[in-house]
Amino acid sequence: MAPPRFMGLTGRPLSLAVSTVATTGFVLFGYDQGVMSGIITAPAFNDLFTATKDNSTMQGFVTAIYEIGCLFGAIFILAFGDFLGRRRAMMMGGSIMILGVIIQVTSERGATPLAQFIIGRTITGVGNGLLICIEGGVIAFGTLVAYWIDYGASYGSPDLVWRFPISFQIIFALVLAIGPIWLPESPRWLLTRERWEEGETVIAALRGLEVDAKETQLQKQIILDSIKASGYAGRKGTPLKAVFTGGKTQHFRRMMLGVSSQFMQQVGGCNAVIYYFPILFETSINQTHNMSLLLGGVNMIVYAIFATVSWFIIERVGRRKLFLWGTVGQCLSMVLVFACLIPGTPGPAKGAAVGLFTYIASFGASWLPLPWLYPAEVNPIKTRQKANALSTCSNWLFNFLIVMITPVMITNIGWGTYLFFAIVNACFLPVIYFTYPETARRSLEEIDIIFAKGYCEKIGYVRAARELPFLSDEEIDRKAGEYGLVDEVVGVGERAMEEKGEEVFGEKGRSDMSL
Repeated sequence: MAPPRFMGLTGRPLSLAVSTVATTGFVLFGYDQGVMSGIITAPAFNDLFTATKDNSTMQGFVTAIYEIGCLFGAIFILAFGDFLGRRRAMMMGGSIMILGVIIQVTSERGATPLAQFIIGRTITGVGNGLLICIEGGVIAFGTLVAYWIDYGASYGSPDLVWRFPISFQIIFALVLAIGPIWLPESPRWLLTRERWEEGETVIAALRGLEVDAKETQLQKQIILDSIKASGYAGRKGTPLKAVFTGGKTQHFRRMMLGVSSQFMQQVGGCNAVIYYFPILFETSINQTHNMSLLLGGVNMIVYAIFATVSWFIIERVGRRKLFLWGTVGQCLSMVLVFACLIPGTPGPAKGAAVGLFTYIASFGASWLPLPWLYPAEVNPIKTRQKANALSTCSNWLFNFLIVMITPVMITNIGWGTYLFFAIVNACFLPVIYFTYPETARRSLEEIDIIFAKGYCEKIGYVRAARELPFLSDEEIDRKAGEYGLVDEVVGVGERAMEEKGEEVFGEKGRSDMSL
């Protein structure tokens, strides 16, 4: 009997097809982060949407409303995601984004074009909010594409300047709306719904094995064990109140670590740079609109390069050190920017441009991927979905805040904007140093034991992580008994899924879109 196929593919080619379609959601998010940067102050855009011309508050609102749509989409998927499944959620998200784009680009003079554009942008955000549940590092590549399309379109006709960059999102959205039709559903979702045969078929197809192969049945049992451990057996999810509990499991503290990482990612100033880089160059460094767009495109190349670097150093350096080093880099970059802008003359202002480049390099290598990875690692299987959803909601809320207020701050306090972000980043350092335990190369059970050790021995969790050696399976079981976690930790089957099955189902600790 040959292995099952989807789209005529099986094994690694099928897994790559699933990953390609899934990661398009983050590319699309990155694209929309960058697309407004080049058109929000473009004369052709301001001539049609007159309320945005020389109005920093309206520019911030039109740009930031996308995040409110994303928040609504994330809340919807939290409530109905388990019912929809991965495939239908992706198809729905892509279709909603296409609708939102069409509403935006069909805005015309007369009636209320700005209201239509805002509604369309919000709807686009809702669609993207359904999709953001995979690796965050590819955001940079979407932003890179957006900046260069903005730059190229700036040489076109007035309509092309803004309509084409916004319309280009449809290409990514079509991949999400159509691609899943021929791809398999998540085996985890199928098995949660007790659709055993379908689940087995998908597992076999992803592994390139026959349905009745021993390894297929083993992977099936591993997933069933994890479903039971996560509280989803019998289609019952973990109640939201579970993430607010303490004790040896420290669910609330672990949830807050994830929420705070997303909060700090946003208020550290990343989107002040990503969304408004051309505006920062025009307003703060007195460059022409064309030169600002060009420099923005170069900056996004730096962004994408350092985001790629993060893939190779995140395990070697560790989460904690990368958080700290990235924060120091961001803080010093903002210090350089505001210090160079204080004189108010063209010469020193060039140094501020260097600071913006070093900021995006520091962010791309550290704070871009870490807040998407860390919550999935630090939270146990039982509460991971709810805790991650709350972390994502934190991201959208503070994303909206920063994108909304940045142009207003630039207009009213100038270089003080960068001083503000420098101080904020400096405040992150003690929080990370004293409260963020290292999770690199730790299994989920070891992380459970770290928090139980800290609670039972009344020591800091950072210290508990530092003192706990890497444990074998037998040592984990012994420590779990010692700290009274026997009924709390997941079994060896879950560890097998996270570690031995990671090449098929995604890297350890990261989301399971392919599942």
